[in-house]
Amino acid sequence: MALPTQDEFLAALSSVNDPEINKPITELGMVRDVVVSDDGLVTVGVFLTVSGCPLKETITRDVTAAVGALEGVREVKVDLDVMSDDQRRALREQLRGGQAEREVPFAKAGSLTRVYAVASGKGGVGKSSVTVNLAAAMAADGLRVGVVDADIYGFSVPRMLGVEQRPTQVDDMILPPQSLGVKVISIGMFVPANQPVVWRGPMLHRALQQFLSDVFWGDLDVLLLDLPPGTGDIAISVAQLIPNAEILVVTTPQRAAAEVAERAGAIALQTHQQIVGVIENMSWLEQPDGSRVELFGAGGGQAVADSLTRSVGAPVPLLGQVPLDVALREGGDSGAPVVLSAPDSAAAVALRGVARTLSRRARGLSGRSLGLTPTGR
Repeated sequence: MALPTQDEFLAALSSVNDPEINKPITELGMVRDVVVSDDGLVTVGVFLTVSGCPLKETITRDVTAAVGALEGVREVKVDLDVMSDDQRRALREQLRGGQAEREVPFAKAGSLTRVYAVASGKGGVGKSSVTVNLAAAMAADGLRVGVVDADIYGFSVPRMLGVEQRPTQVDDMILPPQSLGVKVISIGMFVPANQPVVWRGPMLHRALQQFLSDVFWGDLDVLLLDLPPGTGDIAISVAQLIPNAEILVVTTPQRAAAEVAERAGAIALQTHQQIVGVIENMSWLEQPDGSRVELFGAGGGQAVADSLTRSVGAPVPLLGQVPLDVALREGGDSGAPVVLSAPDSAAAVALRGVARTLSRRARGLSGRSLGLTPTGR
């Protein structure tokens, strides 16, 4: 039986994607060689981006399956190697497309990524739960989604999305781990287990800048930033680094929380950012008989939306009300967002509705090139 040609081997290997970069290993220069013996043993040399790559077993498995499916191949052996400094440099340049290394791609005029900064006036309103469920719902609908856990002091996104893998660093470029189709980066991936982060303003700004510029995000449809509560350093840094980011305010029904949330949203007046809407969390507890118990009062979300509408002089809608739901809490603890683990629950239905509303919003032309060339009269 005739053995496959080199072109046929490369065609098969082109179906194997690097799990972190999501591009074929043939395009990334990761295929070193393919050596075929007369008895059907095929040895595929593969360059890993770094020594000790956490996903080398996945790459080995996928290469073995792709090559082993070819007619005439009796056995596949994967010989793992590591890229040289020059190869890694070439890979970085290829992935960045010639961009300056410290540039924030989402701030570029031609960026098609919609950036949502999820903010709250105070802690404990479920902002991180809302963020990860919106991300998971959008990814499940086929969007390319990334999440920046910008709550440096109170990071929780990795646990809520079930991320256990550490990022891979290719020199000064970071490849974010993925979970449930969502790319994630968090300071919690770089500090010892459950250790506090004791930083002041300049270090917080630098950390956020690295998350946005040094991480290889690829082509994203949506980037969500889980901001710390309040109107401090990170909120100001987001406005400086990604001025086109839109603010999504999360509050609870109680008036005290709503008043604080109004201040968090009103920062958009100073930073000249758009407020996309308000989400009310913990709106009510539904009883077995269908009645509702409003544990935290009622009307806070609509009050915030109305107040921000008056302040900014543009409509700020109440995007949704998310009821109290045990499944939502359980999903956060187990790393299985409720929109996936209990899709028919009341909280999941509400969150998925908000996610689809945000996904369907038409992009404006502000900051985007129209591709027009002026001509003389």
